[in-house]
Amino acid sequence: MGIDVYEQIPVMESEKFLLREIEDGDAEDLLKVYSDKDAVPLFNSDNCVNGFYYTSIEEMKDTIAFWKREYQNRYYVRWAIIDKNANCAIGTIELFNRKAKDYFNNCGLLRLDLRSDYEKQDIIEDILGLIIPETRDMFACEMIATKAISIAKERIKALEHKGFCLSEESVIGHDGTKYNSYYVREV
Repeated sequence: MGIDVYEQIPVMESEKFLLREIEDGDAEDLLKVYSDKDAVPLFNSDNCVNGFYYTSIEEMKDTIAFWKREYQNRYYVRWAIIDKNANCAIGTIELFNRKAKDYFNNCGLLRLDLRSDYEKQDIIEDILGLIIPETRDMFACEMIATKAISIAKERIKALEHKGFCLSEESVIGHDGTKYNSYYVREV
């Protein structure tokens, strides 16, 4: 049996990128992501309590602390995405096995938040290539889904190249809200 992702966050890396546990020291780099007005509209904040736009280091530090508590409660895992050449965090990636009474039950739901200058097809493909092969083992799910709105052209190209298809199904939020623009693939 593999590791329990909620006991130890696995590290994954390619030649260019490293996915690792978020650290308090990432706050300054991540503030550049979450204060990026070109990036924020592409984030998936469906069913979340806020919209992930921050303008102060205090807000970013509070969010990192919140993410760590959510991980300790086994709700989701959120990795920092590190550009190995620049030696800085350029985004985060969240993943969890979604349990629900809709099409997306037992689904690895992935949220990818990137600084806008990294929102490029080849970069997204590289990052997805790190985590997708590990998803089934880490989260015991049969499919993976992620949101990409129509203006996210580079993201959509990357997803389609990685075998994702736009789903006609909606994610149903805890309050009954329907969320669309989800791309899915088997893992």
